[in-house]
Amino acid sequence: MDNFLDIAEQAARKAGRLLRDHYGKDQEVDAFEDHDIKLHLDVRCQDLITDIILGSFPGHTIVGEEGNAGVENSEFQWVVDPIDGTVNYFFGIPHFCVSIALRRGTSDDWLLGVIYDPMMDELWTVEAEGTPLLNGMPIKASARQEMAQAVVTVGFSKTKASMAAGFERYREIASQVRKSRMMGSAALAMAYIACGRLDAYIEEVISLWDIAAGRMLVEAAGGHVELVPSPIDPGKLSICAWNGKLPLHGTLA
Repeated sequence: MDNFLDIAEQAARKAGRLLRDHYGKDQEVDAFEDHDIKLHLDVRCQDLITDIILGSFPGHTIVGEEGNAGVENSEFQWVVDPIDGTVNYFFGIPHFCVSIALRRGTSDDWLLGVIYDPMMDELWTVEAEGTPLLNGMPIKASARQEMAQAVVTVGFSKTKASMAAGFERYREIASQVRKSRMMGSAALAMAYIACGRLDAYIEEVISLWDIAAGRMLVEAAGGHVELVPSPIDPGKLSICAWNGKLPLHGTLA
């Protein structure tokens, strides 16, 4: 496990260095999509991560936003988002990260999670049944119990149906909390919950690679994560993650 984590940290930091080196420069765009952007740098970062991981573990599988690699049906599956917050990155907003998680096969047996914010040089790490860390120091979710005290981030997805559902959810939540934020990176939202900066995160449509590492961090830090199949976009997920103290059980029902 230590060797797995060492390689994950190495891959996240090297991909983050690549992002930092190209930050603020003209980017090669592979596709402009409705409410999203696909950068060539996304592919380069995932290729870099893939080379590092498969170079050490050639029998493993990579499942990522930019495609899959390695041995199909391996016992070990790495779930990778090379740039979580691509739109932020493209527009020069310094809020994005690299997210890497490892699970055993396609089960819910998660072994480790790593999230790296290269602009802040902040590295969150967690191993199964271990203590979640930020730059090597233990972290925990906030102790806030009342919605009126909470700072919550709500994500809005990319289709009209998902945005409509997100706005409805936002109307329910926004009037109850101290503040709401829309920050543009699911992985960092969950990392922020794990270290007490935010109290909850909700989004109607999300992909596994966006939240795999973050889920491990939140739960290890004392929080809770509800994941259900998205009723709007088959194959995607709906998520509610929080500090474990706020009354948010059943929010996605």
